[in-house]
Amino acid sequence: MTASVATPDYQRLFRSLPENLLLMTPDAIIVDNTDGHVEASLRPRAEVVGKTLFEAFPSVDQNEGDVIFQSHEHVRQHHTPHTMPLIRYDLALPAEQGGGFEEMYWQATHYPILDEQGQLEYILQRTQNVTEAHRAAQRAAQVQHALDEAQDRTQFILENLPVLIWTSDTAGHRAYFNSRWLTFTGKPLAEQTGRQWAVGIHDEDRARVLESWQHALDTGDTYQVEYRLRRHDGQYRWILVRAVPRRDADGRVNLWVGGGTDIHEQRQMVQELLAANEHQAALSEQAYQLYQKAENQRETYESLFMQAPAMIAIARGPEHRFEFVNPAYQQLFPHRQLVGLPVLEALPEIKDQPIYEVLNNVFQTGETFHGNELSIPLEREPGEPPRDSYFNFIYQQLRENGEPAGIMVFAFEVTELVKARQALEQVREASARALGDATAG
Repeated sequence: MTASVATPDYQRLFRSLPENLLLMTPDAIIVDNTDGHVEASLRPRAEVVGKTLFEAFPSVDQNEGDVIFQSHEHVRQHHTPHTMPLIRYDLALPAEQGGGFEEMYWQATHYPILDEQGQLEYILQRTQNVTEAHRAAQRAAQVQHALDEAQDRTQFILENLPVLIWTSDTAGHRAYFNSRWLTFTGKPLAEQTGRQWAVGIHDEDRARVLESWQHALDTGDTYQVEYRLRRHDGQYRWILVRAVPRRDADGRVNLWVGGGTDIHEQRQMVQELLAANEHQAALSEQAYQLYQKAENQRETYESLFMQAPAMIAIARGPEHRFEFVNPAYQQLFPHRQLVGLPVLEALPEIKDQPIYEVLNNVFQTGETFHGNELSIPLEREPGEPPRDSYFNFIYQQLRENGEPAGIMVFAFEVTELVKARQALEQVREASARALGDATAG
């Protein structure tokens, strides 16, 4: 005797399916939905069954309603499933949850249910709440956009910073040179990478430079060397090059970042001081050592900007509001707040000085300003009267979207060199007077 099998309650089974499912007639009248759909839609079943989809769930705008209709039309015409593009449909929250609407995004697929004759009997809608995935994608896109902006900004500053910047791998092969280096040498990037850059070094300096570079690679020590590099016009210019290694979390070197500064005139001055006369040898040596000390104290390129071997600042807008200053620049004013303040608020003593008009002119006209040994009275310590300081300046306009956005300041302080030269000139004048007196006698 065969035991009887109870007929399954298919409606109960359908409603219990672990999906957000909605069953409709071909003209979109809702027949039934699963418990999961009831929970996700925040609408009781009794409020939606018997109504059209568009009556039970009014779309946010006509465009999204058209998207749903076109998906239904595809199923009606082709009797094949159709997945709609992502749509936004905000749900009305019940009063116990605070009321209002919650922004939500959905992915829906419509499936045809055919009768025995192959005619469309029902449309089954499977809906997935993809709000969190959509928001995660939006956040990822925002992060990527911010990263791209940061990279573009970094690349812009790298290419416009008045320093000869390069990078190298751990084997000593140069991989990148900024436009300043390429313009200086007159060579394209393809002729400078690897070890080709060394061709431009003066024959008398090449062996020494390469030996120093190999020592830095072998030990991981900071690389610093002065040598003559061939400029695009054939002239050899003395440059000071300094590079530091970047290390990973385990302390292993994985990149070298270096930069060069043209020191030709400064070196010539030092040589002149050294050769002036035997009585001034001590003074000349002191001036050169002061220069060397100033160069050595620049913590360059550990982070390209914060460690740059010069005073660098970025002032934004027509009021020249400090947006960035590196430690070397801030060191001029250890008792002052600079970042975030307009230049006249941070440095009120320059209001009536020509240098302020220079800032305005560079911002308005875009003409780069090169200042050599400019004297600027500055209050270096709180309560002290301003004293003359001497600087070599470059003011360069920054542009964004074709419009002036700010000014990049690049400077070296040359106070000690100027004072040393002034002292040398005084000695020369004294020697000339002594020689004249001796001749007259």
